[in-house]
Amino acid sequence: MNASTCTLPIAARTAPAATPDLLARGGADHARQPAAAGRELEGYALLRHAMLTAFPGRIAVVSSFGAESAVLLAWAAEIDPMVPVLFMDTGQHFAETLEYRRALVAALGLRNVQDIRPEAAALASSDPVGLLHGIDPDGCCALRKTDPLDSALAPYKAWVTGRKRYQAAGRRDLPLLELVDGRVKLNPLADWSASDLAAEILARGLPRHPLSLRGYPSIGCAPCTQQVAPGEDPRSGRWRGLGKTECGIHRPA
Repeated sequence: MNASTCTLPIAARTAPAATPDLLARGGADHARQPAAAGRELEGYALLRHAMLTAFPGRIAVVSSFGAESAVLLAWAAEIDPMVPVLFMDTGQHFAETLEYRRALVAALGLRNVQDIRPEAAALASSDPVGLLHGIDPDGCCALRKTDPLDSALAPYKAWVTGRKRYQAAGRRDLPLLELVDGRVKLNPLADWSASDLAAEILARGLPRHPLSLRGYPSIGCAPCTQQVAPGEDPRSGRWRGLGKTECGIHRPA
C-alpha cells in the first residue's frame, strides 16, 4: 500500500503533541524553519511527516520485532515500504522472535529490513561462548546492540523507536521528539496505551508475537527476558534482579 492510500490509526490521541522544531532540522543545513506550517504533529502524522518531508531517505526505523512492534511497523510500511528497518540480530533472540520477524515482514510488505549484527571479531574476543550476559550484562548489550546500532545509524539524520510512556517508570516522561547525539529521535507512540495498541492491532488484523500471548509483554534476548506477573511493569521481566532497565540503546526519559 502506498502513502497516498494510507489508513489512519483508530485510536484518538489527546495528549499534547510535539512541536515541529526538531523536524525542521531535516535539511542538510539544519535550517530552523517551521517544519509543518505551524502545525503540531504526533502519532501517525508525526511519522509520516518525518519520513516523507523532514528526512526523506535519511531516516530509519529501529525495531526489536517484539511484543508491540507491529503497529509502528504497519504505519511505516504503509507510508513507505522501502524505509530502512534496522533489526538488532544479537544472536540470542528467542526462536519465536525470529519467526515472528519473518512473518511480520511478509505480512506488511516491508522491503528494506536490515539485520544488524555484532562484529564477528568482537564476539570472538569478548564473548566467545555466548555467556557474557551472565557476567556483564551491560557489556553484553554494548557488544550485541548499542555498538552495532551506533555504526548502522551513521548514514541517517533521524531514527524512529516504538517506546511508550506506560511501559516503565523510566519512560514516563518520554517526549515525542528528542535530539540525541546530534540525531533526531522520534517516539511517535510515546503517549499510546496498551489498550490503544491492542485496538489498533485488532483493527488492522496484525499478527501478534506468540510470546506476548504467554506472559511476555516485553521481549528482548532470551537469556535476559522472563515472564511478567499481572500488575508488574511491562518491562519488569527484562534483566530481572539486576537493577538494569534499558539495554543502552535508549536512556531513561
